[in-house]
Amino acid sequence: MDQRKNLFRHLGIRVTYFVALTFWAVAGPSRADGDAPFQYPRVQKGNVVDDYHGTKVPDPYRALEDPDAPVTRAWIEAENKVTMPYLARIPERNAIRNTLKQYWDYEKYGIPRKRGGKYFYQRNDGLQNQYVLYVMDSLDAPERVLLDPNKLSKDGTVALTDYAISEDGKWMVYGLSQSGSDWKEYRIRNVQTGKDLEEVIRWVKFSGASWTKDSQGFFYSRYDAPKKGAELRQQNYFQKLYYHKIHTPQAQDTLIYQRPDEKEWGFGGEVTDDGKYLMINVWKGTEQKNLVFYKDLTREDSQIVELIPKFEAEFNFVDNVGSVLWFKTDYHTPRGRLIAIDISKPRTPNWREVIPEVTATLQSVSSVGDKLIATYLKDARSQVAIFSIMQPMDTAHLDGTVDLPGIGSTRGFGGRRDDPETFYSFSSFTDPGTIFRFDVSTGERSIFRRPMVGFDPDNFETKEVFYNSKDGTSIPMFITSKKGLVLDGRNPTLLYGYGGFNISLTPRFSVSNVVWMKMGGVYAQACLRGGGEYGKRWHDAGRLLNKQNVFDDFIAGAEYLIQKKYTSKEKLAIAGGSNGGLLVGACITQRPDLFAAALPAVGVMDMLRFPKFTIGWAWTSDYGDPFKSETDFKNLLSYSPYHNLKPGTAYPATLITTADHDDSVVPAHSFKFAARLQEVNSGAAPVMIRIETKAGHGAGKPTSKRIDEAADKWAFLVKNLKMKNIKEQLSQ
Repeated sequence: MDQRKNLFRHLGIRVTYFVALTFWAVAGPSRADGDAPFQYPRVQKGNVVDDYHGTKVPDPYRALEDPDAPVTRAWIEAENKVTMPYLARIPERNAIRNTLKQYWDYEKYGIPRKRGGKYFYQRNDGLQNQYVLYVMDSLDAPERVLLDPNKLSKDGTVALTDYAISEDGKWMVYGLSQSGSDWKEYRIRNVQTGKDLEEVIRWVKFSGASWTKDSQGFFYSRYDAPKKGAELRQQNYFQKLYYHKIHTPQAQDTLIYQRPDEKEWGFGGEVTDDGKYLMINVWKGTEQKNLVFYKDLTREDSQIVELIPKFEAEFNFVDNVGSVLWFKTDYHTPRGRLIAIDISKPRTPNWREVIPEVTATLQSVSSVGDKLIATYLKDARSQVAIFSIMQPMDTAHLDGTVDLPGIGSTRGFGGRRDDPETFYSFSSFTDPGTIFRFDVSTGERSIFRRPMVGFDPDNFETKEVFYNSKDGTSIPMFITSKKGLVLDGRNPTLLYGYGGFNISLTPRFSVSNVVWMKMGGVYAQACLRGGGEYGKRWHDAGRLLNKQNVFDDFIAGAEYLIQKKYTSKEKLAIAGGSNGGLLVGACITQRPDLFAAALPAVGVMDMLRFPKFTIGWAWTSDYGDPFKSETDFKNLLSYSPYHNLKPGTAYPATLITTADHDDSVVPAHSFKFAARLQEVNSGAAPVMIRIETKAGHGAGKPTSKRIDEAADKWAFLVKNLKMKNIKEQLSQ
């Protein structure tokens, strides 16, 4: 305990005292709909008070941070006894789940990758819990299963996280995650025989794998093994970059790079397509700034060279032509551009601009078929341009664009400079995404795979609108619904947002959202500041001391939907996950009167404690650090959902969702928020928490669990938005 107090004092925090929690149950407010009052499980509040820079802040539910403590396990069990029967009793739930299952049952395809003359891609027959990885010897050859994760666990909770194929196409290194954890194990499979080698690479997190040109090994990053029992909570520091040679145990892996003096630095190793260089991306937290180092792989005694030695901007390696390296960057250009750096004369004055900045936001650049393919966002919609270049330091010439069919998102365009073809997908809110093969030299495209869904996308329509936030900033928002929507203020509407970490919300397909619209709901997706839709300045306008702008943007979006008579306060719900869960939590504490229901998922709810768990420290680039900065602390305290819940307030109907294996945003955030919200809520609307087992932050979640969770969320909204004739609408 003395060591812990010393650590807290060093960080500007002092623990005053602590009393263990005890468990009991208390009746909630009387129900307006005539149902019996909720018997919420409660825990006796502990007397924890932290001192942040001279300000004392109570943390009454600190004990719920330990997911394995007896009081926490008892509380979880008691909460589930409230939540699950409530959801099960909603009459429309079974019809909703059946429709979700019906619509989910269509073939889904991933974008192919080519290596060693073979094509690799993932496919899901429909309701498989996990996608299956296939390989084809040519586009005309039959496919064969290379890896089926569904056979690795009975409940589908083992997921394929990533894979990399060796240069000769003989070997595959692939990552597996269990129960949604960020931790993964790497294994190595013979592509021809489907048999695995004996070695297993453990304690890998936030890493990919990159093979050397000789196909004898690969680079990857890992952490030291955490303390037993603390794997899902312990902070992740001191990542290290290794080389693994196949047919050898992990203990013999070669340490390529580490920085004992920089505990927050992480490393991503990527071998250039010509095999000459190991490019090392050095990251620190989640801010879009990185360093770039490299190692000459043609010389055994080569040292690592610090090419970009300062955290000034984003530098994403694209390709190299000899000693000339191409990078997509926002260095001095907030919307992004492509630059060339010759490592024989690497000083900044010698850098050259290959693709200049334009008004659209540059998302990515790939080098395929002696062309440069650039993807952009224009008002959060995808655009694609094709460039040619004569010499690697020249300015590229615009050859043309890729025609995209309307409001949607594209991804893909991977490959190598000597590949004649590439693949990409285009999807929208109602189109799950067609996979196209694109001939780079001719510009001709053909359909590789097109999924067949069980509904008619033409029955829905999407429009993009713009509204003004509190300070007058114009915010884009997509609104999707059945065609012929009547603007009478009575439509049940779900407003979704994120607003952080330079992540852009673009049109995306979701089976559950289609079912929501089939039920008569309107789906609105706001592109808030803090995201990446308009580049670095847009991101900066919604982070750190500007974070309140994000909440103002979301609240203004809700007011717009009401003003334009899409919906009303009584019919409006809000949703978001992770940083979007924080968004929802902050908005219901700031404007509890504006929404009828809220669905915060795996949210960051305690803005004073988030750096204490796993990778939470990395989020300080977007949120600020409550321990190191008094200014940051005061700003975080001003909107932290957990700390801004007020007794005697009627809050919207709220269904909080989290998972017991979430080691990104640990479930303690949701646990503490739920306990406090149930304690202070004076209204009749239900406040519930749904705790998924053997699941994590979302990645790799089995299809069956996704369907069940979506059914519960929509059933919750049906009841609390008082939606009518659901079964009839679903049957049409």
